[in-house]
Amino acid sequence: MSFVTTEEQADGVRVLRINNGKPNAVSTGLANELFDALEVADKDADVKAIVLAGSPGMFSAGFDLGTMAEGPAAANEMVKAGGRLGLAVYYHAKPVVAACGGHAIAMGVFLTMVCDYRVGARGSFKLGANETAIGMTLPTFGVEFARAVLSKRHFDRAIVQSTIYDPQGAVDAGMLDEIVDPEEVEPKAIEVAARLGALRQPAFRNNKRLVRGPTYELVSSTLEANVDSLMPNA
Repeated sequence: MSFVTTEEQADGVRVLRINNGKPNAVSTGLANELFDALEVADKDADVKAIVLAGSPGMFSAGFDLGTMAEGPAAANEMVKAGGRLGLAVYYHAKPVVAACGGHAIAMGVFLTMVCDYRVGARGSFKLGANETAIGMTLPTFGVEFARAVLSKRHFDRAIVQSTIYDPQGAVDAGMLDEIVDPEEVEPKAIEVAARLGALRQPAFRNNKRLVRGPTYELVSSTLEANVDSLMPNA
């Protein structure tokens, strides 16, 4: 089963669409497949920018609960794969724009936050990190990605207090950059990706990595040990 479809748009924009059932859950398979698709896009000179999209009404509801139920080893592998995926988006040489057409919860919202620009859908949608509310300790990568993106006014409320935001509140918090009507989410994300993709390289890559380097180094150097400490795999 393929979890990611690829669509080519004008101006060198490649859309990577995640598809894993109604919740678009981030399973190990989805995370690894999307990681590979990002690597392919990085090496393809025809690709100038990437749009990461979910389904209408649902970007992603977070990690796959079925995998969690398989036991510690499966959960450990999945969370590490999710962390590696987040790093791949966060540090990608090319612009990555989120087309968040609906709900984004837990790992789903972290996956939007690591993008360079985030377009969300106007409507009755929920975005947020619910880990405290469901009794989970966040991995370092979730905390640090959020710290790098969220408004200081919202950081504790979002990460410690599990505040769930509507799309307009998510813009104020920094989870999204703008909201549009649902049918305009992907066209707007593609438009933004084309604009960012037209910026000069390697300057875009170099300046992005100068800005994001400290967070990337912290997360990448602690990922394995941190996840092992939270969920031992044996």
